[in-house]
Amino acid sequence: MKCLELVRTQLEQEGIDALLVESPTNRRYITNFTGTAGAALITAHDAFFVTDFRYVEQAKSQCEDFTVVQHENEMSKEINKLFKTENVSSVGFEKAYTTYEKYERYQEAFDVKLVPVAGIIENLRLFKSNDELKTMQKAADIADAAFEHIVTYIKPGIREREIANELEFFMRNLGAEASSFDIIVASGERGARPHGVASNKQVENGDMITMDFGAYYEGYCSDMTRTVAVGEPSDELQHVYDTVLKAQLKSLEHIKAGMTGIEADAIARDYIYAEGYEGYFGHGLGHGLGMDVHEEPRLSPKGNLQLEPGMVVTVEPGIYLPGKGGVRIEDDIVITEDGNERLTLSDKSLKRIEP
Repeated sequence: MKCLELVRTQLEQEGIDALLVESPTNRRYITNFTGTAGAALITAHDAFFVTDFRYVEQAKSQCEDFTVVQHENEMSKEINKLFKTENVSSVGFEKAYTTYEKYERYQEAFDVKLVPVAGIIENLRLFKSNDELKTMQKAADIADAAFEHIVTYIKPGIREREIANELEFFMRNLGAEASSFDIIVASGERGARPHGVASNKQVENGDMITMDFGAYYEGYCSDMTRTVAVGEPSDELQHVYDTVLKAQLKSLEHIKAGMTGIEADAIARDYIYAEGYEGYFGHGLGHGLGMDVHEEPRLSPKGNLQLEPGMVVTVEPGIYLPGKGGVRIEDDIVITEDGNERLTLSDKSLKRIEP
């Protein structure tokens, strides 16, 4: 497995004998295991997956490149046995995932040197293979279909939470395992809250509604946002919508490999600020997307990482006016050799829902 060889190369460079992987996302990425209990141990020459009786058969079918080891009592004791049989004297553990309590348990159970590491598997996850991109395209297709459906469902009097529930139900019916995150539905004045998770507020005539949602499909996320109007929005919010849309289109036109996340963010930010909305676009332009809904690279004023082909990111400028409402428009794109390609394809002209 190419990923295992890349991990081993990194371990050699770090001077570590083995890597212990327990975080659910990294574990699934490196092993294909979809259960909830187990740890992967990768050494210079072998790879083991340690789990309990409940998951042994599942692990044997999913973890093709790993020797499956069943632990009877504490998993840490079984892992320590492997350290001895494999002559492991130092092991890297995921410092971003490991709590101090777990670290203390490691110290008590393991007769090896513990080395905190970060990025070994996350750096592999930055670049999506063709198979991963096919899965992510399916997740995006499900979100697109959900948006097409939901605009026929919205009407005055409906509650934000009903819209969110309908989106999730529809996406699950199309094959999603779940929504990628708690669905955001923010209508009227609540549209000024960038992460306004759906509430019991009723939709009213004249409201703008921002909906941020995505499908979690076969281990990968989509993440899109569309803002619609019920009836006629105010002239001010119409202008906000036009400004956000132009900023998003400019970003999609110019984002490419070789630029940093800072440079990508500036495309939209400079335009929005020039239109008089400085201080009303308070988040980054976007973020990496994959097995987690928020990954590297970051498109923000702090996003130093350079964009490269195979990375998938969101592009989501927004303007939020306290007491009035807000607009955000978001697509998922893959960085290519000569620019980028959209995964989410829903129409972005302002949809007006008849009251």
